[in-house]
Amino acid sequence: MQRESMEYDVVIVGAGPSGLSTAIKLKQLATDNKSEISICVVEKGSEVGAHILSGNVIDPKALNELIPDWEEKGAPLKTKVNKDSVRYLLTESITISAPLMFVPTFKNHGNYIISLGNLCRWLAEYAESLEIDIFAGFPASELIFEDDKVTGVLTGDMGIDSKGEKKPGYEPGIELKAKFTVLAEGCRGHLGKQIISKYKLDEGKDPQHYGIGFKEVWDLKSDLHEEGLVIHTLGWPAKGTVSGSYFYHGENNQAFIGYVVPLDYKNPHLSPYDEFQQWKHQASIGKYLEGGKRVAYGARALIKGGFQSLPKMNFPGGLLIGDNAGTLNFPRIKGTHTAMKSGILAAETIFDSFQNKDSGLEEYEDRFTSSWINSELHKARNWNPFLHKFGPYLGVLLAAIDQFIFRGKLPFTLRAQEPDHDCLKKADEMPKTSYPKPDGVISFDILSSVFLSNTNHAEDQPCHLILKDETIPISENLPLYDEPAQRYCPAGVYEVIEEEGIKKFQINAQNCVHCKTCDIKDPAQNIVWITPEGTGGPNYPNM
Repeated sequence: MQRESMEYDVVIVGAGPSGLSTAIKLKQLATDNKSEISICVVEKGSEVGAHILSGNVIDPKALNELIPDWEEKGAPLKTKVNKDSVRYLLTESITISAPLMFVPTFKNHGNYIISLGNLCRWLAEYAESLEIDIFAGFPASELIFEDDKVTGVLTGDMGIDSKGEKKPGYEPGIELKAKFTVLAEGCRGHLGKQIISKYKLDEGKDPQHYGIGFKEVWDLKSDLHEEGLVIHTLGWPAKGTVSGSYFYHGENNQAFIGYVVPLDYKNPHLSPYDEFQQWKHQASIGKYLEGGKRVAYGARALIKGGFQSLPKMNFPGGLLIGDNAGTLNFPRIKGTHTAMKSGILAAETIFDSFQNKDSGLEEYEDRFTSSWINSELHKARNWNPFLHKFGPYLGVLLAAIDQFIFRGKLPFTLRAQEPDHDCLKKADEMPKTSYPKPDGVISFDILSSVFLSNTNHAEDQPCHLILKDETIPISENLPLYDEPAQRYCPAGVYEVIEEEGIKKFQINAQNCVHCKTCDIKDPAQNIVWITPEGTGGPNYPNM
């Protein structure tokens, strides 16, 4: 097939904080050294920020390095954190406050409550002012290889119907060729997943670990809003997991609230979405929402394996950066500053390679290891294994001792070698879980939530949720695990229906918010997430 081809020095996949930081820093270095480097950023969302979802309380450390005068240039960091509150929710009505001295990772002095989507939009505008090409609505669907080296990406075809036939408006994807390709897709990027497997970049590492994170944006009554207040909680209504929540009071009487469930949970009856909705009824949380209005909803997997799960990040022809590699600092619940720093390091490595006329990027690992990002992740290295091995009570206590007393300097490194998808127990071995019916005021059903995510996919296109074996959901997952996809999906994509007495597995792909949870948690590893047609998915306004 004849395809249009465009050539750049560097192609970056993903217009999130790591990808945009790479592009900006690389262009800055080129300008400072009076050299020319052509850069292209491709983004699968309909616009930059449309697929970005994060809490978010940002540590501005990396932004200070990248754009020191960001405040004068109008970056959307407006709300400084002025108060931290850490709480253990004992029951629906009983709350215990934890002194900050015992939970130092939750101190946010000097940080800002932001919309990461809006920060990425601002970074994209800044990048375009440097003459960096940004193509939104163009998913990178395939990698291009030449002599076992990545030489670019192929964007997805447009105008293919659900049977794989070309529609009248068919447009083939474009080849974007590059000397170097940077994969900055975020958590569980589908190209990053392929690269890690092809080049065995995770050899000798712990398996990666994940959580499913929910977020809602609320307009609060002015007398209940406390701008700059940051709340984190553990405890109720979590059932055998170290699930936690956040409640950030931003500007303009808005609050960003959310809930994170680790995906190493054991009970297949657990419903992360319903647990999030139930949490909002806790007395110390629900009081803020009285008379308020929910205006946005979304969900996204987050990557939390940390130091022991970091893959090798350079491969022939490119780099793997940000949450595509797993740079989130889970004890701090922060990944934006580390993602941006990984992008800055990527730019410095690529620029040196151009200057030295060297086709390799092996130097990236050394730069990463000698940077503050590596020190930060090493300090946090035992947090996730403590929780994974010892659970929500002893695990939290040991992790707190590690961080508070030993400051992350214990003389050993724990491992967490069981993948999240292997953690599920059989359905008949675990207690069934029931959840209260949503009241439509504070808690809501899943379909009304998906509506607020502005999710849209053209129905007449190939399904982007691929089953390796179409029989497994009913023949194996249903009898063994009561088909957990019905509950772990935060968008109601998967259903078990019955037609003429026969049970069938139904995929409502048009509901998909691109969280990637199914690709991670399916016990048979039978579901593969691939990119849908361009601009498909959620359209988050300010997540």
